[in-house]
Amino acid sequence: MRKLDAKAIEHIALGAALLGTGGGGDPYLGKLMALQAIEKYGPVTLLEPDEVPDDALIVPTAMMGAPVVLVEKIPNGQEFVRVFEGLERFLGKKIFATIPIEAGGVNSMIPIAVAAQLGIPLIDADGMGRAFPELQMVTYHLDGISASPMVLSDEKGNNVILETISNTWAENLARVATITMGASAMISIYSMTGKQLKQSAIKNIMTFSERIGKIIKEARDNGENPIKELLDVTKGYELFKGKIEDVLRELKGGFSLGTAKLEGLEEYKNENVEIKFQNENLIALKDGQVLASVPDLICIVDLETSTPITTEALKYGRRVLVLAIPCDPKWRTPKGIETVGPRYFGYDLDYVPIEELMKGEMK
Repeated sequence: MRKLDAKAIEHIALGAALLGTGGGGDPYLGKLMALQAIEKYGPVTLLEPDEVPDDALIVPTAMMGAPVVLVEKIPNGQEFVRVFEGLERFLGKKIFATIPIEAGGVNSMIPIAVAAQLGIPLIDADGMGRAFPELQMVTYHLDGISASPMVLSDEKGNNVILETISNTWAENLARVATITMGASAMISIYSMTGKQLKQSAIKNIMTFSERIGKIIKEARDNGENPIKELLDVTKGYELFKGKIEDVLRELKGGFSLGTAKLEGLEEYKNENVEIKFQNENLIALKDGQVLASVPDLICIVDLETSTPITTEALKYGRRVLVLAIPCDPKWRTPKGIETVGPRYFGYDLDYVPIEELMKGEMK
């Protein structure tokens, strides 16, 4: 158990933006929301999963929708209260603590703001170890925990409660509601017991994000490039250095979909890479060959500072470094690959772990 102060939040936001693989929303906006909440309501208590009682009610909270929308549609804060109060009324039980549903700029910060505003603890774990675009893409789903009942709320005061027959139906129906609400909404979802949390969640993700963020921040402040230390800590790989030469992006079905085209620099000169994304980076292709794919993490960072770049911040001319990080082992199970592998997203290819792909690259 420990308290999260402003410096910790700064580091978590930066580290989670890297683990968010381009998605999860603007880390700057998320950080401001969290900092404002702890300034107004006081610091947040961060609990390790083993500190949570087995019978406690734990509820993840997050933003659902296209991250790009948040630039112009900023939450007012009351959505957080309404989604939790709505779920408590439905379940007839007080919520003990909240937890991030994923690692990502906004969605790692929203639970901090919720915990501060409601005076409840935050748990050092999440359901992805990265960010994914759909609600069923969580380890809770892999372990049979139901997404519903779930509550959605928008900045206008509209609330929607869903009871669904499956987690995929929760995604489908909530996506329609979210689009109607202006392509973003706050949600409370996957209510679970402390015992289920300990069995299913990816542990220590906030602490891991904080460690990554601290490495990036301190190196940036000292005018250094932290890439070697960053790769050591994440067990990641350098995939490509390049300049963004084109970004094709569209808002479709509540998602930000597109392709970033990169032209190689330095040792990658005369090579070209494409990054396919759906909120998050999904596939990296070099001259048509797969460099990396979901569920492994594909991260784009600034070439000089290693500051993470979200998919909505990809712009022509920006010089970037593309990294790949192995995903949590839970995603490499048959059900994990079925849920978040390349074929689910419509790509006709089998998932190959990044470690194996890199062996092929080095031969």
